[in-house]
Amino acid sequence: MAIKEIVVSCFTTHRGKTIGFLGGLVFGILILTLGFWRGLFLSLAIGIGCWIGSFYDREESFLTFLSKMIADGIRNRKQ
Repeated sequence: MAIKEIVVSCFTTHRGKTIGFLGGLVFGILILTLGFWRGLFLSLAIGIGCWIGSFYDREESFLTFLSKMIADGIRNRKQ
């Protein structure tokens, strides 16, 4: 149980550093196993997937977000 306590302590006191460390570790392993470009692509795809998934966690529609980002002139343009 000592390892569990250490992990919980790291996430409560140094959350950003712990997530950064784990992200860097995973990215480094991807680079070493897949190569630079494949590792970079996979990391980018995972990041985009997590970003889109965060809308689901906040119970916000991704399309609602896109409509906020698109300029009013484009959105309200007469066709």
